[in-house]
Amino acid sequence: MSKLTRKFVTYLSSCALSTLILFPGIAKAQVQISPLVIETETKQGQSRGTINVTNTSKERFRARVYAAPFTYDREGFQALESSANDLTPYLTFSPRELVVEPGQTRRIRIVSRLLPSMKAGEYRAVIFTENLQAFESQSGNMTIGIIPRIGVTVYVRHGEASANLAVQGGSFATERKLINLLVKNSGNASVRPQVNWKLAKGGKTVKEGKIEAITVIAEGERNIPIEYLSAEDKVAAGEYQLTGELFWQEDDKVKKLSFNQNVNISAKEAETANQPKKPQTNEQPRTSAPAVPPTDRPQNPPQRTSPLPVPSINRPQNPQPNRLQP
Repeated sequence: MSKLTRKFVTYLSSCALSTLILFPGIAKAQVQISPLVIETETKQGQSRGTINVTNTSKERFRARVYAAPFTYDREGFQALESSANDLTPYLTFSPRELVVEPGQTRRIRIVSRLLPSMKAGEYRAVIFTENLQAFESQSGNMTIGIIPRIGVTVYVRHGEASANLAVQGGSFATERKLINLLVKNSGNASVRPQVNWKLAKGGKTVKEGKIEAITVIAEGERNIPIEYLSAEDKVAAGEYQLTGELFWQEDDKVKKLSFNQNVNISAKEAETANQPKKPQTNEQPRTSAPAVPPTDRPQNPPQRTSPLPVPSINRPQNPQPNRLQP
């Protein structure tokens, strides 16, 4: 009996295509993009920036460039069809398609133009560089077609805009065997705090660690994952104390927010978390989006360039949203 072969096309995002180690064939197209996060403010209604695309492979890299609105929900990145904070109608960039020869770097220049009468706050978009070549990878009896794309998140502050963080609580996530620290941002500007944390039980330290910059979107909430166990460790029921500090930079000042949360893990939750995971079947393809937190620090206002012509937004039909863990 012959094996059934099905072909699927999906989007994967990463900091660099070479990081997609689950699909070794993709490593042939090693492309690096920087910065991954652009934060800037409007001056006389305009802001500018530059994205660098570097081809570190021995093959020519061809890609198209397009923008889309996005947000971060409690669990991470989410591409959107529309948003009240959508920057794309006011965003121009060039080129829309690019060819990067081996060892070369090309620049994507971006300009945003906002009207003075627009509401003060933050406007944002993600600019995707999408490979024009699909890669195939074998998964069991299935051939998966993969179109890699790399997203750069752009935040433009217009008028008075600032973040306002508050810790809402901590809870245990049974499926992932970790503790979520829920943080709310009631301000009108996103922020990317770092987190120092310590987990204790009965007065004894279980583990402590540091989380690099993680996005808490304006007027939104974010679960910050506290990964205190390895995959082999067992969850112990009981009352835990999670303490620490969030800190971030805003207006050239370092802001800090301390937290002290009690987290109870019930015997039932511990038992469920410790049960062996059921093996995955090959009846459906596994769409794998590696966890790729943006590690680039937020940029200072980018270098100024001459204004660009205003091309129309060329957004793909029925884009498939990505989930990332920044």
